[in-house]
Amino acid sequence: MHEMSLCEGVLQVLQKEAQTQHFSKVKTVWLEIGDLSSVEPEAMIFCFEVVVRNSLADGAKLKIVNVPGTAWCMQCSQSVSIKQRFDECPDCGSHQLQVTAGDEMKIKELEAE
Repeated sequence: MHEMSLCEGVLQVLQKEAQTQHFSKVKTVWLEIGDLSSVEPEAMIFCFEVVVRNSLADGAKLKIVNVPGTAWCMQCSQSVSIKQRFDECPDCGSHQLQVTAGDEMKIKELEAE
């Protein structure tokens, strides 16, 4: 389950930002997760609760912001929505798609005190 190591990375970012921005408690974390990122939101929520125990984010809420998958079709020069990698273009059927969004995971916002 790679979500556990991803949550450990999120905690490291929170700890670093706490030193930089001088806060001691994280209350809420908004995390953008793309549909094409191979990250399971439910697993992230579970792992986050485990990883942040006894840390500055103990008891913090994790809010998932879904980012839909989009790609640029090189054949028909259109931006299209895709559900998974290697989908075909819904307009022309081409497989020459370049992913433009939905493959990322990043901290969008956090609430701290």
